[in-house]
Amino acid sequence: MRRFFVALALGATMALTTLTAPTARAASASVSVVDDAGRTVTLAAPARRVISLSPHGTELIYAAGGGARLVGTVSYSDYPGAAKRVPRIGDALVLDLERIAALKPDLIVVWWQGNEQQQIDRLRDLHIPLFFSAPRRLDDVATSLTRLGVLFDTPDTAQAAAADFRRDIAQLRARYAGRPPVSVFYEAWDRPLMTLNGESMISDVIMLCGGRNVFAGLKPLVPTVSTEAVLAANPDAIVTSAQGATASEQPLPALESWRAWPMLTAVRHGNLFAIDGDLLTRPAPRIAQGAAQLCKDLDQARARDAGVSR
Repeated sequence: MRRFFVALALGATMALTTLTAPTARAASASVSVVDDAGRTVTLAAPARRVISLSPHGTELIYAAGGGARLVGTVSYSDYPGAAKRVPRIGDALVLDLERIAALKPDLIVVWWQGNEQQQIDRLRDLHIPLFFSAPRRLDDVATSLTRLGVLFDTPDTAQAAAADFRRDIAQLRARYAGRPPVSVFYEAWDRPLMTLNGESMISDVIMLCGGRNVFAGLKPLVPTVSTEAVLAANPDAIVTSAQGATASEQPLPALESWRAWPMLTAVRHGNLFAIDGDLLTRPAPRIAQGAAQLCKDLDQARARDAGVSR
């Protein structure tokens, strides 16, 4: 599978570190944060057995310093390498609730609006604290890291990761600020043809790079569009994502199909770009790498457009 829904489809169980006396005392204190659904999540003590229900949640947990607490996760949770060895308890659509209960988690990081509502309702019946994760803006990634750091009692690690992420995004924002705008069509899926609106994090990345999402105003978050609508928008660049895609690869067959419309500016100027979906569609720290690649691609589009117009 490829594209946005690869990332939406959904790592080693490590022994818990022996706590020193001061840390053990701190672990006995309750912790509380607000999650992405606006709910207050309170734990009697920092989480020690955690389950993640999305690949991006798994990445956030490791980056926030909670990887050693991860006892279960879902399909496609493959980063960092240790995540590949964490027991699987299902995927985005179907969860093994009996196995989840058997793992005795004290926190489950749920993919808000990504996991099936019926499954979430059944998780609530287990009376296990749920943290809903759904970062929508780049700044939300850093916020998620610090919140998870509170729940894991790993504030130093989480805050350092959040600071690194904010620095990387700030550097990209400063580097590409003021550059000529590039209109972009992001192809999330090709059959049917789907995109992402302005509420998505990918749209935020496009803006970071000085781009403009031509379908930012559509509803819902993942709207279906027609070929005629793309032709009418006439984007300067067409971008998609695919697992393992690199800047050196030729565009995917789905993007190659746009060559049937040579009147499109993106086609005429050769601005068809594919980026590794794991770096662009997961709202986790590595999206900074995906953003850096997209910014380079859009800068290439600017240069080509300028060259053709001269």
